[in-house]
Amino acid sequence: MKQPSIRFVLVEHMLATSLSLPVEMMRAAESSARSKNTNDKKLDIATVSKNKEVIATQAGINLIPDLTYDESTSADLIIVPALWRNPRPIIRKNPELIEWLQRMHQQGSSIIGVSTGCCFLAEAGILDGKPATTHWHYFDQFQRDYPLVELKRQYFITQSGNLYCSGSVNSLADLMVHLIQRIYDRSVASHVERNFSHEIRRTYESASYFEDKHHNHPDEDIVQAQMWLQGNSQKVISLKSVAERFGMSVRTFNRRFKEATSKTPLQYLQELRIDMAKELLQTSNFTISQIADKVGYQDISHFAGLFKKLLGTTPSDYRSTVRAKLFTAAQPASV
Repeated sequence: MKQPSIRFVLVEHMLATSLSLPVEMMRAAESSARSKNTNDKKLDIATVSKNKEVIATQAGINLIPDLTYDESTSADLIIVPALWRNPRPIIRKNPELIEWLQRMHQQGSSIIGVSTGCCFLAEAGILDGKPATTHWHYFDQFQRDYPLVELKRQYFITQSGNLYCSGSVNSLADLMVHLIQRIYDRSVASHVERNFSHEIRRTYESASYFEDKHHNHPDEDIVQAQMWLQGNSQKVISLKSVAERFGMSVRTFNRRFKEATSKTPLQYLQELRIDMAKELLQTSNFTISQIADKVGYQDISHFAGLFKKLLGTTPSDYRSTVRAKLFTAAQPASV
């Protein structure tokens, strides 16, 4: 049985949790599989960098790489860590990493970019024409720097072939559960998820953008329209201008869109925006007004009314409910 090789990139100013969390989850999976006697597959886990000098993380934890890029000539899975703050200066200092990622991609390695670490994949050109995400604070910068990449602002995880992007370390945990299931099986993945994620979590599928997930119909023009709406849902959008962009009248656009997706373009856009709002209500401290603006609504009353119409609750009540589930801890029994 082939031993899966997993390489964690070490780079200055990385977030140490980009390494520690997935390694601990994988080791837990390895132990669980061994105890179940269903799959004793061992994992070949190592860290890699441009040389073997100490890497200082943002947390002040010093790490020593196991391998250099020259020594790591193959890998089944590569994980590129999140960086603290603006990724541009670190990217400029690491051309060796860019070249190594290009080589590994050509060899067929699966590669995960975590948060701002996704910029390394984009810089290497391997995300051109493919869906991607990154840390929300750098969406606009990412889109300016890498216009050929299809930025999916409303998704925390994207997948294109063997390339994955995770918008945060938290969403990396969801992605690791998915990959552990692929390496081992569902029972092992469930064991790891229960032990590392006691709180309510999004499912991998609901938080993710798959290349083929939303486009299971033959109308290529509408596929392109869906992709455009997904990448621009936070902007002020005139459906008339969208129809014109794809060479259709509004009437034809509405008819073809509903035939292909069972939804009108407006319904599709509203659902995209409300899904993004749900994530921001759960994971950010933005005000309701700020969230409305970020997902494309300048009128907070219209946003709140639409949210309640689609979900049966107000944005404020939804936030209170999910935050209670996320952060309420069990009280100790009285003695």
